[in-house]
Amino acid sequence: MATTKLLLKYNKKNKMGEIPFYIRIIKNRKAHFLSTGIFIKPEYWDEENHRVRKSHKNASYINAYLAGKLADAERMALDLETSKNDYSKKKAKREILGRSDESFLSFAENYVEKLKEKGNQGTYHKAEIVLRKLKQYLKNKDLKFDNLNVAFLKDYEEHLRAEHKNSVNTIHSNLKVIRRWFNEAIREDYVPPEKSPFLRFKLNWENVEKTFLTEDELKQIEDFEVSPTSAKRHHRNMYVFSAYAGGLRISDVLQLKWENFDGERVLVTTQKTGSVVSVKLPAKALEIVNSYKTGVTKPSDFVFPLLKNDVDYSDPAVLYDAISSMNAYTNKSLKEIKTSLKWSKNLNFHTSRHTWATRALKKGMRIEYVSKLMGHSSIKTTQVYAKIVNADLDQAMKEFDETLVKEAKERKEKDKKKEKKIKVKQPAQKLSTKPTIKKSEKIQKKA
Repeated sequence: MATTKLLLKYNKKNKMGEIPFYIRIIKNRKAHFLSTGIFIKPEYWDEENHRVRKSHKNASYINAYLAGKLADAERMALDLETSKNDYSKKKAKREILGRSDESFLSFAENYVEKLKEKGNQGTYHKAEIVLRKLKQYLKNKDLKFDNLNVAFLKDYEEHLRAEHKNSVNTIHSNLKVIRRWFNEAIREDYVPPEKSPFLRFKLNWENVEKTFLTEDELKQIEDFEVSPTSAKRHHRNMYVFSAYAGGLRISDVLQLKWENFDGERVLVTTQKTGSVVSVKLPAKALEIVNSYKTGVTKPSDFVFPLLKNDVDYSDPAVLYDAISSMNAYTNKSLKEIKTSLKWSKNLNFHTSRHTWATRALKKGMRIEYVSKLMGHSSIKTTQVYAKIVNADLDQAMKEFDETLVKEAKERKEKDKKKEKKIKVKQPAQKLSTKPTIKKSEKIQKKA
């Protein structure tokens, strides 16, 4: 038989000295505790009458709320006895406590905090930025699950556009994170799936042309003169290395150690996705790597000497900060190189990744191999580069066709001029001054 009881958990007192109410459900000799989300200070609780004392300013509301939730729990306990339904704590949370009335903001804060605890620094920092912007918009107000609806999303979308000057794709990225939080709440039975406003709200996205270097531009980067002792030399070398070595991300290039290199290939566990990639290095990439090898190189040393060999990067936060700093420093150097070369196109480290992908596809590498080497979880991500190559091929065919049309027109014009010259040079026939004598007249004269 399932039983229910309302109780206070004195061992869960918060920083303000308040104690939370829980509903206890005992089923098959196992006790399950559901937090009501209500806290009071011990002096306001009437243990004898099992009620909040009237001296509490919200006594009437709290007593009514707790009585309602306890009644829901008792009904569920009765249902469990009269039906064959299995008990589920998650289901109880949804049906008894009405989780849609709970704070979506609190759920999001807990979710982001868990990301930090897991050490997923990149995902955590992105989520933390999204959460901070959302809280600024709410102006210290709470956001309940029920209030996170299509109307709210439309208003927030306009706020990001008008106040933060966010682009369509930045807005998409922000709302996508919020959607992920809501979906997680659905998985944890806080709200039913049909409550999701994202079922009726479309996230907009604009296709942005990816920047990549041509063969000639990449050669200019390779030949760009830098001081042998400058950090810019390492930045330039890493960029070129990536453009030849499978388009490795800067986080993976920076963490590349000699123990990952066997003389002809590198074995990399990618920072972003955790996928393991083995890349056989082409001649140019090998040349760059070998230029860093010395007689005192240790297997645990970094190939590119930007991260420090004597620093412990086991703390994800320390590693994330170091990589972020080096990424910014590298991009600053690349921007200076771009300015020196008088380029108008944008140049940052990530364009080396785009450069490798487009070069590989243009040179005939199969798209599934490109996808694998880039560590993409789906070939759909790689197909973006295939579209770039196809666009180039379309342009090449267009130029080819235009050339054919131009040549045909030039031949036609040339033929016309030739015909005119022939007509001018052809001599005019001389007219005879002798009178014309008919054949019959000649016969008569002979007779």
